[in-house]
Amino acid sequence: MLDLARLRALHAVSVHGSVSAAAVALGYTPSAVSQAVTKLERETRTTLLERRGRGVALTDEGRHLAATARQLLALVEQAETELEERRGRPAGRLVVGAFASAARGLMPAVLARLGSDHPALDARLLEVDPHLSADLVSQGVIDLAVTHDWDIAPLAAPEGLERAVIGDDRCDVLVPEGHPLAGREVLDRTDLPHHRWICQPPGAVCHDWLVRTLRATGHEPDLAYQVAENHTHLALVAAGLGITLMPRLGRGPLPAGVRAVPLEPVPVRRLFALWRTGAARRPAITEAVRVLHEQWPLRTF
Repeated sequence: MLDLARLRALHAVSVHGSVSAAAVALGYTPSAVSQAVTKLERETRTTLLERRGRGVALTDEGRHLAATARQLLALVEQAETELEERRGRPAGRLVVGAFASAARGLMPAVLARLGSDHPALDARLLEVDPHLSADLVSQGVIDLAVTHDWDIAPLAAPEGLERAVIGDDRCDVLVPEGHPLAGREVLDRTDLPHHRWICQPPGAVCHDWLVRTLRATGHEPDLAYQVAENHTHLALVAAGLGITLMPRLGRGPLPAGVRAVPLEPVPVRRLFALWRTGAARRPAITEAVRVLHEQWPLRTF
């Protein structure tokens, strides 16, 4: 009989594309994932992974078995959901995926509350890119995703997923003290051109919003510094190198020398929770969504 934990490891490699990424998703070491797949190869007397440069790729047999593993894991989830529903209380493992600023600004309070209220629930956190969240939920890698969208990129829940709005996260323009915009009480979009900008790299929704907004004023943006981490944005603003647009969630206290100026109309990103329709009755899911709603008004920016 095939070992379910080893099938789970193979499935994770197929979803994430590497042993190391699968290990992060599962909370294992890369060595443990490699050993699990090796043992599965011995059980099946089949080569499931093959070396490709510095990485690995699934063989045809590996892809076939990974697809079967996905079906088996879905059946296991269904059985676990039914058992948990019969118990009537959250229990078992719940893997929550959240984007970086939600993982920092919202999830600590949510996870602490779930842990204190439900000792039988093993809630875990995986930081994931918002663009990947829906696929990871669909594939069963995570149970619940905290993700977001903007008006220029609405989030559509794929077939088989359900969602609930958590709240709206407002954005401000952050400027160095002494900057020409620092003394303003409020800005509008015509104030944004002709400044050196610090922004997310191309492909990020924040980057796309800024480029579209500035071009709509008839100006090409001066994107002088393109970095992913918000704390790096803050450090660059504090050094007087440029200005940035930043959501409030997870931002934390502003460093000395940085001022937040509201922008009208306010750029807003909307946060959602996503989960599989088949798990909608699971008490762990319904309770996690309830706590997300409960904690959202209590967050501090």
